[in-house]
Amino acid sequence: MSYPAPTDFYSSRLPQIRTQNPLIHNITNIVSAHFSANGLLALGASPIMSGVYDEMRQLAGITHALTLNLGAPSREQVRAMIEAGQAMNELGKPVVLDPVGVGASSYRQDVTHEILANVKVALIRGNAGEMAQLAGVEWSSRGVDAGHGDGSQLAHIAKTCAQKYQTTVALSGATDYISDGDKLIAVHNGTPLFPKITASGCLLGVVCGAFLAVHDDTLLGVLDAVLTYTIAGELASDGLGESQSGTFYTKLIDKLGEISEQDVQKHARFDVV
Repeated sequence: MSYPAPTDFYSSRLPQIRTQNPLIHNITNIVSAHFSANGLLALGASPIMSGVYDEMRQLAGITHALTLNLGAPSREQVRAMIEAGQAMNELGKPVVLDPVGVGASSYRQDVTHEILANVKVALIRGNAGEMAQLAGVEWSSRGVDAGHGDGSQLAHIAKTCAQKYQTTVALSGATDYISDGDKLIAVHNGTPLFPKITASGCLLGVVCGAFLAVHDDTLLGVLDAVLTYTIAGELASDGLGESQSGTFYTKLIDKLGEISEQDVQKHARFDVV
C-alpha cells in the first residue's frame, strides 16, 4: 500500500523545535514527569514541570505551550491547571489535555469536564477507552486501559469526540486516529512495545505540545508529532523482543534525539480519510 509523503501534505517542524527550543509547561503526574521531561529534552524542546497555582500566570508569559495530564489530579492541581490554561488562552498559546483514566472514576470525569468547561484546549490526547468516555460512546475498558475494538469504531470515537468538544483529538492505539471533527487521519506507525512501558502516552502528549508550539495548523502539528513519535518508537524497537520493554524505554529517548525529518519522510505511513 502506498501512503502520501509527508512533504506532499505538510512541512515537518522538527528542525524548528531544535533551533527554537520551545519551553513547554507540563502539569503532570509523578509517574510521567521524569520520562516526559527527558523526552522533551531529547527532542530538542525544554520542559518546565510545575503545578504551583501562584506562578501559573507568570509561567504562561514565558512558555510556548501547556500540557495538562490528569494522571493523579488533586483539587489543588486542577485549580492550577485551570488558571494556567486560561492564562495561555488569553495569550493565544496552545493547551493539550491528556485525560488519563477519565473512565476510572466519577471524580476524574468531573475534573476533566471542569477543565474543558473553563479552558479552550487545542488538543485532547488519549487512548480509546478515555476518548470513548469523553465522546459518550459505549466501550469496554478498565481504568487507564485502552480496551479493544475495530478501526471503524475508533475512527468514529475520534471524530465524535472532536466534534463534541470542538477541538482536535489524537486517539492512540495500534493505529492512531487524529481528527478535528471534519478531517480524519489514520497513522499506522508504532510498535507493540509502547503499551508495555508506563507513561508512553503521556510522553506523546508533551511531544504534541512541543510541535504545536511551532505549528500554525493544529491538525498538521498533531500529525507531525504523532508521526515523529511513533516512528521513533519503531526505530527504537528494531531488533528487540516483546519482553525487552526496559531497553525500549531507554532507546525511545535516544531515538527522539536522533530522529530526523528525513527519517519521518522515509517511514511515515498514514491515510487521510
